Amino acid sequence: MEPLDYNGFLKTLAEENPSEKWPASIQSLWFDAQGNWEASHNIAQDIHDNTGSWIHAYLHRKEGDDWNAGYWYGKAGRPFPKISLGEEFKQLVLFVLETDFPKQ
Repeated sequence: MEPLDYNGFLKTLAEENPSEKWPASIQSLWFDAQGNWEASHNIAQDIHDNTGSWIHAYLHRKEGDDWNAGYWYGKAGRPFPKISLGEEFKQLVLFVLETDFPKQ
């Protein structure tokens, strides 16, 4: 199943694993949504662009490491967010679906 929007992404969480055909960015977010911070972080730290830095920042913010998160938000060219983690997660998923996911 390929997510076309946020609700579609949420439906993929019923799967055992994300598709290996998906971009690393959406795979990282999928693992985070599954509660697997470590797998998500391992993928995010190997994405060497602004999107990877943003995901990396979000994960450290979620972890409670604001100093490290701040560093990665800076690398992503984004300010430290003043929204909830849930809102930021949704923004990330929507951004990745729009920018990194193959269009049909």
